[in-house]
Amino acid sequence: MVAPAALRVVRCGGSSLHGARAVFSADSKYLLCAAGDFVKMYSVATEETLRLMGGHADLVTGIQLNPHNRMQLYSSSLDGSIKLWDFMDGIPIKTFTVGPKLLALYALASCEDSVFVVIPKSGERDTFQLVSVKLTKAAGQDVEAKELSVVLDGVDASPKRIAFGREGEYVASVKDVNLQVYFFKQKQLNRFSVSATKTKSGNNHFTCMACHPTQDCIATGHADGKIRLWYANFYHRKEYTFTTLHWHHDSVMDLAFSIEGTSLLSGGVESVLVLWHNESDCQKDFLPRLGSAIEYISMSSDGTLCCTLHTDNRITIINSNLRFSKSIQGLIKSPDIKTGLVVDPRTKALVLNGEPGHLQFYCLRSDQQLFSLDIVQRQYIHQAGLKQADLVKVAFSAQGKWLATVEEREEVTDPELQLKLWFYDEETQSFKLNTRINMPHDDHITDMCFRDMDELEDDSLILVTAGRDCVFKVWMMVEDTDPEAQQSVSWSCDFVGSYHNYQATNCCFSEDGSLLAVSFEETVTVWDSVTWDLKCTFCHPPGKIRNICFGRLTCSKYLIGATDGGFLCCWNLLSCALEWSAHLNVSVLQPDPLSEHIAAVSWLSKESSLFVFKPNEPRPIYIQRNLSKEKIQLAAFVPRDEPEMIGSEKYLWLRRSQLFFLTDTQELMTLSAKSLEERLTPSSKQLAVEESLPVTPFSLLLGKHRRQRSQEGTDLGKLIVHNKHEQDSPAVKELLHTPAHVLPSASFLCPIFINSLLISKENKSAEEVADEVDMESEKTEDDSDEEGEVTEMEQEDKSPTELLGEMTCKLSKSQEKELRKIRKMDYSWISAF
Repeated sequence: MVAPAALRVVRCGGSSLHGARAVFSADSKYLLCAAGDFVKMYSVATEETLRLMGGHADLVTGIQLNPHNRMQLYSSSLDGSIKLWDFMDGIPIKTFTVGPKLLALYALASCEDSVFVVIPKSGERDTFQLVSVKLTKAAGQDVEAKELSVVLDGVDASPKRIAFGREGEYVASVKDVNLQVYFFKQKQLNRFSVSATKTKSGNNHFTCMACHPTQDCIATGHADGKIRLWYANFYHRKEYTFTTLHWHHDSVMDLAFSIEGTSLLSGGVESVLVLWHNESDCQKDFLPRLGSAIEYISMSSDGTLCCTLHTDNRITIINSNLRFSKSIQGLIKSPDIKTGLVVDPRTKALVLNGEPGHLQFYCLRSDQQLFSLDIVQRQYIHQAGLKQADLVKVAFSAQGKWLATVEEREEVTDPELQLKLWFYDEETQSFKLNTRINMPHDDHITDMCFRDMDELEDDSLILVTAGRDCVFKVWMMVEDTDPEAQQSVSWSCDFVGSYHNYQATNCCFSEDGSLLAVSFEETVTVWDSVTWDLKCTFCHPPGKIRNICFGRLTCSKYLIGATDGGFLCCWNLLSCALEWSAHLNVSVLQPDPLSEHIAAVSWLSKESSLFVFKPNEPRPIYIQRNLSKEKIQLAAFVPRDEPEMIGSEKYLWLRRSQLFFLTDTQELMTLSAKSLEERLTPSSKQLAVEESLPVTPFSLLLGKHRRQRSQEGTDLGKLIVHNKHEQDSPAVKELLHTPAHVLPSASFLCPIFINSLLISKENKSAEEVADEVDMESEKTEDDSDEEGEVTEMEQEDKSPTELLGEMTCKLSKSQEKELRKIRKMDYSWISAF
């Protein structure tokens, strides 16, 4: 028996995609970028995640193609290691252990056995060095690389503030108001500085830099939005000249030269990509409305594509003519997730705050945003201190047919509230606004929920909202009598309930929809959802009720509540008494919609712990201590497409649903017993190597020849069977499907390949041997044509009658010779029609 794997807390998505500059593959078909402690590879054509390469124990800080093998990739991490990857197969080739934290990575073609990294200076705080690391060629997958040579001292930790120029002849670094340039051959270091004082002309602090690929020119970005171009006089210590370009109104966040160096790209907080032609202030083009501030700019090696990484976790791929091409959107990091973590029943996507005033639908499988729904429908103004409407609550009906949202504008005296009901339109495959209700409550709405019953009957669909105005309201659908109305139904208030003038804080329906629980500060009230009569109340002082939920399935007679006083309580609805209670500071209480299990996350001693239990048993069935050093802010159970095969009874609660967490730093995590390779999507395992190879005239010719032969092989009128051995040969597969950089030597493969083409005489029948003797009198060139197309049947292959069906008639010898002559005739001209 194999012991079941232990559950591990794994990052499953939402990681920042702008932690390091992205890299295009040599053929520009794939885009590689750092995502947390993983390296992701996307298809440029389809935007699909093809590879997820994991192995680093901390954040990835830099990725670079191996300049001596473009099918390999270097990655650096805060864990102090450099990994060399075969990124087409997603396989780590070698791991170099350097030791200190690696903050940036650079690889040059002029340096065969070394790379450059930025590390903290030993013994000094907030001081960093650019060092050269010699990558040893010792055998083994894990080797040490401790041979470091300091190149520049006092550099900045940001990878955008170091650049190499003229194919590695020199390296330049900026920090604060200082620029230093080091020439490798001359071993000469020059330092320059600009005025540090803030004048009317702006702030001169350096923010980023880039070096011209062929000329002695350095471009630097500054905090005041200016770009300075430093020319060849930086060879001299005291003399330097620069010209200034200015368009950005705020800090220049990144710069990049085109491959030829004829143009310069810049980006900043304006969400606009600026293309400067011929280093002139007068000649520039713009690509506006890219969504959010530009963090990094990358160019493909052939100059056909450029990509920008944005602060909202978006990757934008742009053509060389400054035309938008593709967009890859990850999980948007919202400053404050007020909506909670909600699951869309239709797509099983996580739904939460996205861009200001928008709902983002985030796909867990692809780690990308499915779409964004504009709820507020107002232009957001980026201005600090300005009070603007924001999305605060969201709820779906059981089948995802209806969506309810609440938006509010924070005001001290008079808050502005709107409740909106959205209907899913099957034709447009999107939500359409059905009803807008201004000021549904006199104060902030604290919670809302739909009654989970059969949505085919509109009468059963009910929405409940709870507010600080000490009431809860019941909203129902009614027929719209307005003849000019575009929809047949709308929503209106049907009932208003209250309890002793206490603020309503939480609400939820039972599984069958017959009961409604509403918490009023320290008291939980239970109401009949048909007559709206108050059935019973529960109270467990001290502390206000923080979360409530009903049990499901066999535990539907229980009601669970968590108080801010540090108690978890379970009440029996049949006996109207407290069943059990536990002293636990629960910050998140989340029931599984497909089972009886409930997950409770506690926050104690600066660590989060997970407790999974059934309401009918006070003892937890699963406990995970130290789930995260960060506080778990939200959690959600997401139903699986198919039940998971669980090897241990201890983890059966994960069989039908998967539990996801969102931390304060907006890292999305989950519990999994699978390894990284098992968690990859099937599509990422089916990537063929030949897809990355450029199309050559020879490959086109070979492809045409193969297509002709495959068309000939489908002709059932021919009494021959084409050779399958040619395609099934291991030698041919090894030659065609193995990356060139890992193939054995040609001298090793040649005998295997030749032997695979030889045909064994033992497998030929007597009739076939006689036929070959008769054919020897024919032309030699006909024989050579025949050799490539006609093959003999092997013993283990199926007979012609098995492949072509029952053949009752047998041809004579003369008829077979006649058919062979017909077969040799060239009918390729017919393919033109």
